[in-house]
Amino acid sequence: MTDPRIETWYETPGRWQAGLLDLRALLRETPLAESFKWRGPCYDWQGGNVAMPWRMKESFGLSFFKGVLLDDPDALLEAPGPNSRFVRMMRFTDCATVAPAMPVLRGFLAQALHLEQTGQQVVPEPGEIDLPPEVQEALADNPDLAAAFDALTPGRRRGYLLHFTQAKQPATRLARLAKWAPRILAGKGMHDR
Repeated sequence: MTDPRIETWYETPGRWQAGLLDLRALLRETPLAESFKWRGPCYDWQGGNVAMPWRMKESFGLSFFKGVLLDDPDALLEAPGPNSRFVRMMRFTDCATVAPAMPVLRGFLAQALHLEQTGQQVVPEPGEIDLPPEVQEALADNPDLAAAFDALTPGRRRGYLLHFTQAKQPATRLARLAKWAPRILAGKGMHDR
């Protein structure tokens, strides 16, 4: 049975609705299971997240969780942001361009399914973001918080590090650490519920 939140997401009127419905039809041609995660439809297979449609004000598209591993000779996939390491997405700014892109999207989906079937994983490049000195000191003064921070998954830790290091002032970095300390102690990332 389909989660009603998925139906609501796709039925929401807007300028990208027709293109998103085309993407859904394509995704439903595959063996992917449709679920609702992160406030939108997510398509997974054999326990792994594979693809996710999305919409913004100026564009919409389809993201691939292991997109960095996909063969993309025409460079059609792009990173969602400057700090994205694994996800790649195909962006559309016109619903009419989805139909001509279907063969390419089918190829990307076939590759993504193969990645899941063969158990391939994205191996992050070494070199985590360095902790600012004042954050290092604050963690050294609070062993429980330091242990909880170290126990976070690499992605959750990276999210916090990006947030802390974006602040220009040491006082702001410390304020951010204090604000997020309860969630860190609970083992949660910035975007976890």
